[in-house]
This record gives sequence, structure tokens and C-alpha cells, in this order.
Amino acid sequence: MKRSENRILTTHVGSLIRPPALLAQIKAVREGAADEASLDAVRAQSIRDIVAQQIAVGLDVVNDGEFGKNNWANYILQRIEGFELRPDQLRPVEWLGSDGERFAEYLAATFPQAARGFPTEACIGPIRYRSADIIERAVVELAEAVQGQSPTEVFMTAVAPASTAFGGINEYYGTEHEYVFAIAEALRTEYLAIHAGGFLVQVDDAVLANMYDHLVRQSPARYREWAQLRVDALNHALRGIPEDRVRYHVCFGSWHLPHISDAPLEDIVDLILQVKAGAYSIEAANPRHEHEWRVWERRKLPNDRILIPGVVTHHTVTVEHPRLVADRIIRFAELLGRENVIAGTDCGFAQVENVQRVHPTIMWAKFEALVAGAALASRELWGR
Repeated sequence: MKRSENRILTTHVGSLIRPPALLAQIKAVREGAADEASLDAVRAQSIRDIVAQQIAVGLDVVNDGEFGKNNWANYILQRIEGFELRPDQLRPVEWLGSDGERFAEYLAATFPQAARGFPTEACIGPIRYRSADIIERAVVELAEAVQGQSPTEVFMTAVAPASTAFGGINEYYGTEHEYVFAIAEALRTEYLAIHAGGFLVQVDDAVLANMYDHLVRQSPARYREWAQLRVDALNHALRGIPEDRVRYHVCFGSWHLPHISDAPLEDIVDLILQVKAGAYSIEAANPRHEHEWRVWERRKLPNDRILIPGVVTHHTVTVEHPRLVADRIIRFAELLGRENVIAGTDCGFAQVENVQRVHPTIMWAKFEALVAGAALASRELWGR
């Protein structure tokens, strides 16, 4: 994994807003008006375009925008077997924590599906990856899109065990340990394929933090037990992949809620740092968590690890000033060492294919501010 040796490198979390042509083709296929081959062609072109756009705006470490997924986490249920979706069996949204109760009126008005609950994902049989062809095709699409381009590095995202089937229940395995490790073993197919393709493996794990409030209200020990099992399972799934080829992303949820019930970073940072990854991508720019740079005054980043703090956020349409972005970067660089910081975003901009956290023009303006802020910080940190 490249480090910020001569300047502050830039990247983002993964999900980017899908272009209208891709969304229209997805809709056409689902309605039976087009075939899968036509969708493959549009998706491949869309990935080529989005890679070129990321490079053109100045981002160093780029990806496919997650254009091959319908959802940042639940895409995996189309790739693994063992689960049954039960639309008529709605489960409460535990990962919203007490925000879902305190701001129920707002939730009902702006996120009605979450207010009602989500369909249950029931594990009713052995969990296995259906076919490696699915992830291998995605790797080839990204590899072809990168040909002739010159990014510093390329990454691809995959979901973590803790965030897989987060609305799920286990009706097959005898123990929670067996269930979670079966998920991890299935996910290993994705991790290995991404690594074999020459890309950085980014593991996305919002639910590790999101379950904090719900479980801590039962008892702090219950949350620690729940989270530790899933961190252990993730490390099991990553075995054999060099740590410096892995990025681990933790956020506090991309939804536009008050986030009062978010996990304090101080309470979960030790769990995050247990993950065998070369870099940790963590929210740091939104108004609920920006103060948590102070955690790194007390916590040491392990040797040879990199922090990718969010220095622009999806939570607001306001485009950050490059000076503010630079200040945020410099704060982390002075604490952790400039070579150990890569400037990133808080989260993705389209965690579900038809979601836009901000308008596309604002997303690109935020990336421009990210790149400009990193350049400004680099001049000050390297004195040139």
C-alpha cells in the first residue's frame, strides 16, 4: 500500500453516485425490457468513465464506484446461499440505536422503510459463496477500466462479517460463533479474488459501530462480546492476505439522522485496531465526530499502519473550503506522522444504487476540495 511519502495522497470510501444511463439500464433489465448482456456493457462503460473521472479530479486511490452492487452490504445476499428473504416478517432497525426512538417522527417522514422495519434475512441452510465467477467478473471489469490510466493505486470494496445480513437471524447453525464464521468463510472468496486481481481490499463495516447503542443498552459486555466475535471472524477471513493490501472502513451510518446515539470512537477504537489491515478509514469530518481527532492524542497508531480520516463529508451539501480540509489533514499528520495519513471521505455518496447523499455536482465539488486541501497541506507539511 502506498504511503504519503512525498505528499498527502487522496482517496474516498467507495460508493459513488450512479450515472443516469446505468440506472436506466438496471431498471430496464428488472422490468424485462433489456437483457443482462446489455446491462453488462453499460456497466463496463460506466466503470471506465467513473475511473477516468476520479483520476481527472485528482484522486490518487480510486475504485469502480461500487457500480456492480445494488447495496453496499446486502449485495452479498445475491452472491451467497443459505439465506431466505422474508418480506412479510419485518425486523426493527436495531442499528439506528436510540436515534430511531427519539427522532421517530423525523424518521417516518424521511426514511419510512427504516421506521417500518426491514424484511428479515433468515439463515436456513449452509452459507456458501455461489460462484467465484461473480466477483472475478467484477475484478476484470475494474482491471479493464484501469488499463491506460495511471492512478496511484486501485481498491475494491467488500462487506465485513459484522455488516453481512445485518437484518438477519440464524435458524440453521447451532451457535452464533458457527454462524458468524460461516459468513466469514464465504466472504473470504471475495477478499481473495480482489487481492488476486492486484487491488487493495477495502472491507466495509458500518454495523460494527452502528450496533453499539442497541447492545450497550443491554450491557457493555454484550456489545464487546458481539463485536469481538465479528472482528475475530474478519481476521479469519483475511488470513494469508498481506495486511498492507487491506483497508478497513468503519463509519457511523450514512443516513441523515442526528446521530446522537453513535458509538464514541474512544469506546471502539481498540476493536478497530485489532483488524489486520494496513489502513483504517474512519469518519472525522462531520459535526458529530470531528472532535474525535483527539482520540489520537491518547491512542497510538500501530507501527506501519495508515489512518484515512474523512476530511470531507457526505452529511452536508456544504462544500468544505480547501483551507479547512488542509487544517484537518495537518492536525492528523502532526499527531500520527505525515506519511501515515491519507486524506479521505467520511463515507460513500450512494450506499444504495438509487440513493444520492448529495447531488452529483456537489460530490465532485467535494472531491475537488479534498484534492486542493491535500495539496495545500502537502506544501505546508513538506515545506514546498
